[in-house]
Amino acid sequence: MRISTFRRACLASASLAFCAVPAVAQTGSDVEDTVRKLETVAVTATRREESTLDIPASVTVLAGEIAEEASTLDGAEGVTQYLTGVEAAVANGSQVAFQIRGIGAVDHQALTPTAAAIYSDGVFLSTNVQTSLFLYDLARAEVLKGPQGTLYGRNVSSGAINFISTRPGQDQEGYIRASYGNFNRIDLSGAGGAALTDRLSYRIAGRYLSQDPALDNVQTDPAIPRGPDAAGGKRDEFGLRGQLLYEAPGGSTLLLRAHYEEDNGINTTPRNDSLSVGDHEISSEGLGLKDTDNEFYGLALEGETEIGAWSLYSLSALEGYGQDYGFDFDGTPAPFGNPNLNANLSYDRSFLQLSQEVRAAREFDRARVLVGGHLAFEDFSQDYLIWCGQLDPQTLAGTCPYVGTAGRVGPDPVSPLTAVSLLTHIGQERTTAALFTYNDFDLSDRLTLTLGARYTYEDIEGSGYGQHIFTDGTRGLNNRDGLGGAVGQNELEENKFTGNAALRYALSPDTSIYASVANGYKSGGFNGEVQNNATSWQDEGLFGAETVTSYEVGFKTARGNFAFNAAAFYQDYDAPQARIFVSFDLPDGSQITSNSLSNLDEAESYGVEADTRWSPLEGLDLTASVTWLETEIEQTSNTAGNAALFDGNPLPFAPELSATLGIRQEWQLADNRRAAIQANAKAKSEYYLDAEGLDARRQDGYATVDASATLYLDTRGLEISLWGRNLTDEDVAISGYGFIGYNTFRSDPRQYGIAAKLSF
Repeated sequence: MRISTFRRACLASASLAFCAVPAVAQTGSDVEDTVRKLETVAVTATRREESTLDIPASVTVLAGEIAEEASTLDGAEGVTQYLTGVEAAVANGSQVAFQIRGIGAVDHQALTPTAAAIYSDGVFLSTNVQTSLFLYDLARAEVLKGPQGTLYGRNVSSGAINFISTRPGQDQEGYIRASYGNFNRIDLSGAGGAALTDRLSYRIAGRYLSQDPALDNVQTDPAIPRGPDAAGGKRDEFGLRGQLLYEAPGGSTLLLRAHYEEDNGINTTPRNDSLSVGDHEISSEGLGLKDTDNEFYGLALEGETEIGAWSLYSLSALEGYGQDYGFDFDGTPAPFGNPNLNANLSYDRSFLQLSQEVRAAREFDRARVLVGGHLAFEDFSQDYLIWCGQLDPQTLAGTCPYVGTAGRVGPDPVSPLTAVSLLTHIGQERTTAALFTYNDFDLSDRLTLTLGARYTYEDIEGSGYGQHIFTDGTRGLNNRDGLGGAVGQNELEENKFTGNAALRYALSPDTSIYASVANGYKSGGFNGEVQNNATSWQDEGLFGAETVTSYEVGFKTARGNFAFNAAAFYQDYDAPQARIFVSFDLPDGSQITSNSLSNLDEAESYGVEADTRWSPLEGLDLTASVTWLETEIEQTSNTAGNAALFDGNPLPFAPELSATLGIRQEWQLADNRRAAIQANAKAKSEYYLDAEGLDARRQDGYATVDASATLYLDTRGLEISLWGRNLTDEDVAISGYGFIGYNTFRSDPRQYGIAAKLSF
C-alpha cells in the first residue's frame, strides 16, 4: 500500500494511535522519498521542529482527524480518551488536574497548578482553573510524558501538554460546523482567514456551546421538595480567537494573537456518598446554585527571525481570568438528615499573568544549541465563602449555621450571636525567572548526546484572612483551637536546578533507541481554602515543592504502514503534594472533615508503555496503546496524625492498566464522495480518588467508547456526521473530596447527535 506524505508524517509521532488522516494514494517513487521526510515533521516539543523519532523521550502527538475531534470536546481534559498513562481529575466545573504516569496532585484549589504543565500556543497556564481549555480550531496537541524541567520550567514534575491552534497563512482553509445532540446540545464553530497582502494574513476562529442539564436531580428526602433541574449542570460558553501574521522577507515572522472566552452556565452539583441514587443522578435542594460568570482572556506577540547563524524567538504574553460561581458543597439536601446542616460554596476570583520568553538557537556541524530565558509575574486574588440556607448578599450571613463555623469562632467571640458563615480571602503574587539551555551533540553518525539544564528562581508572596460571620453580619477572625486570629502573610523563595541527559542511537533511518534521565519540580505555596487560625500563615501551614527524577529507556520505529513505540520508566517522587483530609470534632460532638494541601514523604512510579499504528489496507487505520503502571506512597513521618493511613497506598488517578483501541475505515463511494467510520475506546482498571486509599474512595475499572460515521461530499466541501460519546453510558467519579461524608463530581451520560461541516 502507498501512503501520503502527511500520513507518514503522522507515523513519525511517538504515539501514532492519534494522528488519523484520510487514506490518499501516492504514485511513482514518492514512497521512497517519504521515508526521509519524517525528519521534517513539525513537532515543537523540544522548541524546534524535528521528528519525534529524533527526540529521546516519550512524545505523543494528537493531530489530523483526532485534533479535529478534540476541537469539539467540552474541555481539554477530554483528550485523555486518546491517551494511556494520562488521566484528569475535574472539579468545580473548570478546574482540571492532569496526572501523567501517576504523578500529579489531585487538588481543587485554584492556586494549585497541575504537575503536568499546560501550555496554550506556547504560553504557560499557571493555575488549574485555566487548564480546562475551551478547545476550538486546534491544529494539534503535543503530550510529553515524564519530567520536563529543562525547556518547560516549573510545574512539570509529570510532563507537559501543549495545545496548538491553527495558524493563519497565505493559503489557509476555513470551515463552519454545526452540531445538535441530546440534552439539547448546540455546538457551533467556525474558522477562516485570508491574505491581506503577500506578507500579511489573518485568521479568526470561534465556538459556541450550550447544553441542558445532563445529570438528573432527584428527590431523596421526602421532607424537602426536589431541587431544580439546573443542579445537574448547564453549559453556556463561547470563545473567540483572532490572529494576525506578518511574514517579512528573509523568513522573519511576527504573530499577534488574542482570545476571549466566557462561561455562563451552572456548575454541576457533586454527589454525596450517603445518598441512594442511580447512575447519572444527584440530589440537591438547590440553595447553593449560582449562575457562573467566568471570563478568560489573553494577548500574545510571537516573533522569529535570523541574525547571522542564530535563530531568535520571542514570546510576550498576557493571560488572565475572572470567576464568580458557586454550588451545593455538601451534595445532599439534608446532611445527617438535618437540612440545617447543609453547606453552599462560592468563589470570586481574579488572576493576571504576564510572561516573556526568549530563545536563541544555532546549528553547528555536529551540534544543535539552544539557550533561553523566561520571566513571569502573577497576581491572584480570591474570596471563598461557605454558608447554610439562604444567603443575605449584603451581610453574607446564611439563614442557618454552616456546620464548620462554630468550631472556628475560638475562645473570645466578638458577638454573642450565632456564627453562620465563613469567608476566606487570599492574595498571592509570584515572580519567576529562569535561564535554560538544551543541546544535542552528534558523537557519531548514529549516536547523539542530549544535555539540558535550567535554573529557576521563584518569589511567592501571600497574604489573607479567615473570618466567621454572625447572623447580624458582624465578623470575627477565625481562631480554631485558640491558636490566634487567622490573618497574616508570608513569603516563599525557591531556587531550583533541573535538567536532563539522554543518549539516542539510530539503528536505521527509521528506528532508534534511547536512554534518558530527567527531573522536574512543582512549586510550593499557600493554601487557598479556609484559614483556620494564625498557623495558616506560618511556615508549617504552607506546602513545599515536590520533585520527580525519571529514568527511561525507549524504542521507536516507523516503517512503511507500521509504527511502534515502547518505553520503560522509573520515577522517584520526592515530597509529593497531596490533599489531606482530616476529621476534627465539632462542639456538638459530631465531626467534619477539614482539608489542605500538604507534602507526603515520597513515592515511586514505574511501568511500561507501548503504542502502535498499522494501516493494513487502503483506507483502514488501526491503533492501539497500553500502559502498565505501578505506584506506591512511602510514608514514615506522621503526616496528619496517621502515617499508616498513606503508607503503601497507590497514588490517586493512577490505574494499573490503561489501554486504547482505535479504528478508522474510509471508503471511496464515487469520484467525489467518501464515507468513513471511526471509533476509539479506552479502558482502565480501578483507581483511587485521593491518597488515603480507602475503598469508599475508589473508582472501579471501566471502558468508554466514542464513535462517529461521516459522509464526505468533496465537490461541495460538505461533511455530515453522526457522533456519539461515552456510548457505554458509564457513570464514574471524575474527582472527589471529603467534607460531610465524601462527595464526587460525576461524568456525563451517553451523548449523541448529528453534525454538518462546510469547508472552504
